[in-house]
Amino acid sequence: MLGRLLILLLTILPKHAMSRAAGGLMNLTVPRTFRPAVYRLYSRIFAARPEDAERSLFEYESVNDFFTRALKPGLRPVASDALVSPADSGIGATGTVNHDTLVQAKGRTYSLEALLGDTALARRMDGGSFATFYLAPRDYHRFHSPITGAISHATYIPGHLWPVNVFAVAHVAELFAVNERIVMQIDTAGGGAVAIVFVGATMVGMTRVVFDDLHTNARRRTIDRRTYAPPIPIDAGAQLGHFEFGSTVIVVCSPEAGRVEGLAVGQTVQMGARIGTLGSSP
Repeated sequence: MLGRLLILLLTILPKHAMSRAAGGLMNLTVPRTFRPAVYRLYSRIFAARPEDAERSLFEYESVNDFFTRALKPGLRPVASDALVSPADSGIGATGTVNHDTLVQAKGRTYSLEALLGDTALARRMDGGSFATFYLAPRDYHRFHSPITGAISHATYIPGHLWPVNVFAVAHVAELFAVNERIVMQIDTAGGGAVAIVFVGATMVGMTRVVFDDLHTNARRRTIDRRTYAPPIPIDAGAQLGHFEFGSTVIVVCSPEAGRVEGLAVGQTVQMGARIGTLGSSP
């Protein structure tokens, strides 16, 4: 009941303005003396692990700075010769791309073409596989490449900012395809393609990538398509960007790129862990 009331309330609230305001608040400087106490309190509330942070807690100037922290080297080994998890997260859905259809939640589906905003790319994915990765507030919030290849395209698609929690996923139709998002295409040496979608959400200040100035929650509400010539080489496990609060990553593989397998809904994974097999090279 509470969840339904929240969704109803969010239909009338200015979600983009609220999210920008939340981002501004999280970027306020925390006095140095209070930083360890503030970040440890946050960690107790959300079950985060401040001991994994790369830097001393005194060095994080704001809550957002701590939230988007890097981890100590070596904490997330990247599996070799495999598709790897793009983030620390829980698995929200996984399966096969069936005639442009992906599973959002039990009994609810959505269109891959609508999600990607690219008819040709969606058609390449038919018969491929996908997984949805939900990042909770406790998680490490940088996202990484699931495969070695080259970034050929990235697109910012404006949209709504519905929550992406379990209740919203179960009750908001086409949630991932109507929320604003960044869609990235990585091409592989074997002729395959992987689409990675970074979905914005309520109270996510920004979603940013490291190789360009694209970000979500932009004031200019128009589609922004980027083509990279030459494409940008990327290794499996290399950082692609970060969320400035929790959200969702969707990975979709063409059959030639590889196959997501061995995952179960509700399972937790860490960045760099094996999530499937690679396709064959030519």
